[in-house]
Amino acid sequence: MFDEIIKNALQEDLGDGDHSSLACIPSNASGIAKLLVKDTGILAGVEVAKKVCELVDPNLVFEELLADGTSVKPGDVAFYLKGSARSILAAERTLLNFMQRMSGIATQTKSYVDLLEGTQTRLLDTRKTTPGVRYMEKWAVRIGGGMNHRFALYDMIMLKDNHVDFAGGIKEAILRTREYLKSTGKSLKVEIEVRNIAELNQVLETGMVDRIMLDNFTPELLKEAIEIIDKRYETEASGGITRETIRSFAETGVDFISVGALTHSFDSLDMSLKASF
Repeated sequence: MFDEIIKNALQEDLGDGDHSSLACIPSNASGIAKLLVKDTGILAGVEVAKKVCELVDPNLVFEELLADGTSVKPGDVAFYLKGSARSILAAERTLLNFMQRMSGIATQTKSYVDLLEGTQTRLLDTRKTTPGVRYMEKWAVRIGGGMNHRFALYDMIMLKDNHVDFAGGIKEAILRTREYLKSTGKSLKVEIEVRNIAELNQVLETGMVDRIMLDNFTPELLKEAIEIIDKRYETEASGGITRETIRSFAETGVDFISVGALTHSFDSLDMSLKASF
C-alpha cells in the first residue's frame, strides 16, 4: 500500500515527463538540494521522502539529518539530496506534499497529546482522512504520539447510531453482530456508540462488546457514565472535543478520546526543497 500510494502520486505529478526540467537542464547535470524547514512543529514524512526519491531515481543519495518525530524550527535542515538535477526536481513536489501534510498532522497530534499529560487517557484518530492517503495520515498521527483507531471498515466492528437505528435497537444490533462473528469465524473487536445514559444502560444489560463510545457527552455526563461502567468495558469519548475542552474530558477517567480534527483540520508545516551549493 505504501509504495502504491507514492507511485500514484508520482504518476499524477509527472505524467509523461517533467518538461520544465527536460527543456532546460542538461541530462548529465547533477546537484545538491536540502529540505529546509520554515515552521515550528514535529517533523514527519522523512521515510516517505526517502521512498519517493528511490522510486524516482535509485541513484539519488539521501542524507538524513533529522528523523521523523523530531521537534523542528525555522532554519532546520532535515536532509540533503544529491544526484541528478532532473531527478531531484521530479521528486520535489511529491515529497514536499507528503511531508508538509504529515508534519502538520504530527504537530497537531502532539499538541493534543501534550494536553493529556498526567492522565490515563490516550488520543485516537478517526477515519476522517483524505481518500487515498489514509495510510500516510494515520502514520503521521503515530509520529505525533497519538494512536490509530481502526484503520478502516474491515478491521473492527463499530456500531454507531445509524447501525443501531437501522438494526432496530441496541440489543438487536449487538446480538446480530455476535451471530455474524460466529457464523463467519471472524475475530473482531466490537465497539458501540451510545448517545445518552438510557442507551448506555441498554448496552450494559446486553453486554458482549469490548468498548463503549460515549458520543457528544458533556464532561459532567461523561464522568457519570464512566462511574456507571465501572471499568467493565473500555471507554471512549467522542464528538466536538477541542484543545480547549480535551483536558476536562480526560480528567473524567475515560480510556480514549477520539478527535477527527487530527486528520481533517490541520495546518501544513511550511518547508521547501532548495538547491544547495
